[in-house]
Amino acid sequence: MSEMYKLLLKQGVGKPAIPCVKAGESVKRGHCIATADGLGADLHASVAGTVIQVTDEAIFIRGEKSENSEFETIPPGNIGERVRSAGIVGMGGAGFPTWIKLAQKIPGGTVIANAAECEPILAHNIAEIERGPNEIYKGLLYAMESVDAAHGVIAVKAKHKKAIARLKTIIQDDRVSVFQLEDRYPVGEKRALIRDVLGVLLAPDERTVHANAIVLNSETLSRVSQAVELGRPVLSKNLTIAGKLRRGPKSVTLMDVPIGTRIGDLIESVGGMDRDYGEVITGGPFMSQRVTLDDVVTKTTGAMIVTMPFLKAKAPLGLLVCACSASEARMKEIADQMGADVAASERCKHAVEVHGVLRCRNPGICPGQADRVLRLKKAGAQALLIGNCSDCSNTVMALAPKLNLPVHHVTDSALRAMNLPLVRKLRNHEVNFKSRM
Repeated sequence: MSEMYKLLLKQGVGKPAIPCVKAGESVKRGHCIATADGLGADLHASVAGTVIQVTDEAIFIRGEKSENSEFETIPPGNIGERVRSAGIVGMGGAGFPTWIKLAQKIPGGTVIANAAECEPILAHNIAEIERGPNEIYKGLLYAMESVDAAHGVIAVKAKHKKAIARLKTIIQDDRVSVFQLEDRYPVGEKRALIRDVLGVLLAPDERTVHANAIVLNSETLSRVSQAVELGRPVLSKNLTIAGKLRRGPKSVTLMDVPIGTRIGDLIESVGGMDRDYGEVITGGPFMSQRVTLDDVVTKTTGAMIVTMPFLKAKAPLGLLVCACSASEARMKEIADQMGADVAASERCKHAVEVHGVLRCRNPGICPGQADRVLRLKKAGAQALLIGNCSDCSNTVMALAPKLNLPVHHVTDSALRAMNLPLVRKLRNHEVNFKSRM
């Protein structure tokens, strides 16, 4: 493992943090090395060592070889103040500063702990629960106290029976319950969670507080507990490493990996990857981002997946872009790696643009994509590349084969690397909700 750690100054929503250390300084683990500039989060040294370089992008620290787990603690304060000082952001990938969420008040409302881990292959959230969910549970109680919530719900897929059993053994507060979710994508999207847990469908431009609710990732809540009880800042990240590895198609979970660790070093630490592979992605297969082995772990990193080589599709592709999955730019990147030209692009009919970002009117519940498929074929597409959620993919598969349009999905190369079923046709289902649209 490399001794050099690269801590990016921007690791979530907001502006980059402002460095408060200089090259040559010695820092202890937990020392604040950059402070938030308005909307953002403080940054702390994930290892003890020497600051080697400070740039506009990152702070580089040469770490000391030590088994010492001590850290500098954050200043005393109330729950929100400690969370802010700890530099906690949404660790499920969104990266929104947690202290801002905890500054809201939802009297009589609900805090939902998002342990859905809705992306396939990812396993670290459930692994944390199975090993011991106490910090998640206590973090949920602290969040409820901070926002004046009356209820707490831990949302987890029904298939994770061991995790559910562990949760039920430690819950002692009658205000807290476990909600069992279906195993489909994107069940962990915040508006989908509120719809399924509370029976309220928020409009794409509504915030969760409009349902008198706040959603926080389960790992985020464990960091809240650590900040409040131990004075521990965010120093590390839980991760899943999977895909085309030398050890075979199996997900490996790593706990408390120091922020700033090089991705290539982590993959080598679990045995390395096969030489013949497609790409390395972070995030899950749906919301993936292509990375290099020299990129580093941040507060929002969830997984590192080594994919299979891309199947070649020389026929012109039609792209069907979903708000719940890969962006159009990412889909064009995949099409390029498949060696195919793009004939045309269409958006899922439920996708609407909110402040420059695509949002789904009803995440995971699809009205049918027949008109989009027909338009893509008319525009010259001889095959489809889709990024749709489970249900949207279902509707595409109801028509595309009849039009002799082969279907590829943005998740294919990652799922093939794990010998998992591809996202194609599912059985029909119904979801009940109270619409606010």
